[in-house]
Amino acid sequence: MITEKAPGKLYIAGEYAVVENGYPAILVALDQFVTCSIEESAAEVGRIISRQYHNNALQWHRLGEQMVVDNRDNPFSYILSAIKVTEEYARAFARELRIFDLHIDSQLDSESGKKYGLGSSAAVTVATVKALCRFYNLPVTKDEIFKLAAIAHFEVQGNGSLGDVAASVYGGWIAYHSFDRQWLAQQRKYLDLRTLIDLPWPDLKIESLKAPSNLQLLIGWTGKPASTSQLVDKISLFKARQQKEYHQFLEESKHCIQRMVDGFHNADLEAIKNEIRYNRELLKQLGTNSGVHIETPILNKLCQIAEDFGGAAKTSGAGGGDCGIVAIDRNSNFKQVLTEWTANKIEQLPLSVHFIENIKGEIKHRLIKKGQ
Repeated sequence: MITEKAPGKLYIAGEYAVVENGYPAILVALDQFVTCSIEESAAEVGRIISRQYHNNALQWHRLGEQMVVDNRDNPFSYILSAIKVTEEYARAFARELRIFDLHIDSQLDSESGKKYGLGSSAAVTVATVKALCRFYNLPVTKDEIFKLAAIAHFEVQGNGSLGDVAASVYGGWIAYHSFDRQWLAQQRKYLDLRTLIDLPWPDLKIESLKAPSNLQLLIGWTGKPASTSQLVDKISLFKARQQKEYHQFLEESKHCIQRMVDGFHNADLEAIKNEIRYNRELLKQLGTNSGVHIETPILNKLCQIAEDFGGAAKTSGAGGGDCGIVAIDRNSNFKQVLTEWTANKIEQLPLSVHFIENIKGEIKHRLIKKGQ
């Protein structure tokens, strides 16, 4: 049996702006995973089984080179898209398609079904692509895995920056500049997949960052899941109606992220903290201008507690619920933040940064303990 995993993620800064071509964000991969296991089936049907869907199995069979799903109303859309795209790539390398069983397990939601906003759709897409690339013995690098997973994810979702896919592929701290998704959609119609994967993608840039040794990342969960798609739709209306204000937000966000990246390059925690605070203010202003509640009262409380004890805090992702992040000096008494969070019904997610290395052409995982 082949088993691969992909980590979840959180946005540190640059949300909303990153959906525009070439605009940057900073993300971090975390040590909670989606795991995908694959083995060849001895039967004429393959199964896709996920613990997160109460062990419901999706049956399918092969009609020539096409994968035919028996149950069309199913929750496995990202998995199916990842299979479709990766097998298209496998055919480009003259691989014979096979019947297999796929098992999915996720740590990104709690056992009780709580959704933390850690990017489960991106992680399951990446884990599936990685497992199938090994199953078909495809010669792939991180860049090629990213592009395959990005195509698969985009063909289901139809929007988004794909930064969460990048975090799941590359691991650690990354600076991500979104690529031109309209270009991708057009080229997908005319180019074979292998050619498309080999091409440079306009505006795409992914840079691994090294965090200062004294940076402690704290993650708080509000207990309220958020609907990213609904929030992004509302921001799109604001973009259409107030183009000048929206463009100003984009430019200020870009400069903020550039300064934050410099802070990582210089191992300057205070510079990183200052830009986290500035990015928070940009997002709050965006929320005010657009009528979108990005920073809810509980997220505001999460941030204020962190600020009271020397941390720099902001919402993570689309806001409206889910998580907030804090950058704080690991040598400080940051446990006071956690005590106050608990008193205010804010749950700490005790997660660590997860790094992925390339060793002898294979994807390897390395877990860095909390604060590194």
